[in-house]
Amino acid sequence: MSLTRRNFLALTAGGAAAATGLTGCGSQTSLGAADELSLWAWTGSVNDDLIAQAAKGIPGATGKKIALTRIGGDYQTKLLTSLAGKSMVPDIVGMNDDVATYFPNADQFYDLHELGADKFKDKFLEWKWKLGITPENRMMAFPMDTGPTALFYRRDIFDKAGLPTEPAEVAAAASEWASYIELGKKLKQAVPGAAITDNITSVFRYRLAQLPKRYMTPEGQYIGAEDDIRQAWDLAVQVVKEGLSAGAQDGSTDANAIITNGRLAAFVGAVWWAQLGPKNAAPKSKGNWRVTPAPGGPGNRGGSFLAITKYCKDPEAAFAFITWLESAQNQAQSFLDPVLFPSTPASYTDPKMSAPDEFFGGQKIVDVFAESAKKYPGAYFSPYDTTINTPLCDELVNVEIGSKTSDQAWRDAQRQIDRELTRAGVI
Repeated sequence: MSLTRRNFLALTAGGAAAATGLTGCGSQTSLGAADELSLWAWTGSVNDDLIAQAAKGIPGATGKKIALTRIGGDYQTKLLTSLAGKSMVPDIVGMNDDVATYFPNADQFYDLHELGADKFKDKFLEWKWKLGITPENRMMAFPMDTGPTALFYRRDIFDKAGLPTEPAEVAAAASEWASYIELGKKLKQAVPGAAITDNITSVFRYRLAQLPKRYMTPEGQYIGAEDDIRQAWDLAVQVVKEGLSAGAQDGSTDANAIITNGRLAAFVGAVWWAQLGPKNAAPKSKGNWRVTPAPGGPGNRGGSFLAITKYCKDPEAAFAFITWLESAQNQAQSFLDPVLFPSTPASYTDPKMSAPDEFFGGQKIVDVFAESAKKYPGAYFSPYDTTINTPLCDELVNVEIGSKTSDQAWRDAQRQIDRELTRAGVI
């Protein structure tokens, strides 16, 4: 399992209520009572106070209220199973950044264009808005949070190594991945064992998160063997060859240990990593961390959506709930708990978000992530991105542990991708 914000929150909450969502009562097609709109989401995906308000009555939808079920375990499989059965389907569903996985099922969701979504478009980041729209221009999902990226680093360890310590200075010294590697080499020389990434796949994923193209075109052409992807692969391999990776694979016992013991002195990560990483694993390092723009430019990894199923009892009321929940004011509140970074730029100057973060030495880290979110170029995500990404990351791990050469692993990954896409009828 890859280490993501959603995995972390679901695990810490114990994945409660999984069974409840699959055994609710109601009509043959939709869950819940006549005056309730059922909402499926995972732990940590919505603000509890806002949901509590909507459970008493949805603003703008008289006589309707929200009934939330938090789904644990494999959320995607449970949702797809429910849709396939066309029975006991929730009215509203959350979707993670794998939203394109549901595009083949787009006919089972309302086209939000038809419910008036376009009048809200200017309030959201353009690239985020587009991610919920199928290549056929059907708006299947409405924006929730985002996952802008930046460079986290330990100021105290950088100072010990004689490196720049202030965010602007570090950004200037590591504006590109090549200069970041050079900085990492100086860091390692001065502080033996220091690393600038947890593992090889993190470098690959975060470089990929900066690219304007990913694995497929909107027309269905596979481009995951082209230069941009290979260069991201080679970059990840280079970081390992330079001895700058801690080699702590996702889900391993070392994943938190390298943060706790200070070995991970720098890390390109998404905004949610602040909570998942240092605040969770190294609370005693409070005041020593800083954030600055990532080498290679702005990126995004993570973020969620809401969709209305075609079985919804009252789609207009559901849309009223979605647009209320994802207003700039409410997204700012959701940043405080459960730390969801807004897709509405107006939220970034909200006092609830713009306060200094004492864990990061009083730095206003929101400013860094806001710039990343606004400048990220966006990229097309296909329904097959997970199918493609898995072999690439699995084979990169083989490179890091030394069981395969880079070229051998690349060929094996591409062969596996070819088999999977052929099986799926894509190529």
